[in-house]
Amino acid sequence: MLTDREEVDAVSLWKAEEGREYIIQDISADDQEVEAFLFTLGCYAGEPITVVFRISGGCVVSIKDGRYSIDKNLAKAIIV
Repeated sequence: MLTDREEVDAVSLWKAEEGREYIIQDISADDQEVEAFLFTLGCYAGEPITVVFRISGGCVVSIKDGRYSIDKNLAKAIIV
């Protein structure tokens, strides 16, 4: 039986449900700079992340003790 935090299929953060905590499975970016930037925010495999709310063209996420506004392309690179 799956717990609330386990996912059956990995999806991009862009398709994630607001207010639900997910565990980052992977960062799938074509650009190393994007991966490096996300890493500086604390976005890497095994870390919890929550979509706080969506805004035009992006979303606000909670990672560790911070909230960050990221655009749609960055959200699509984060696999949960």
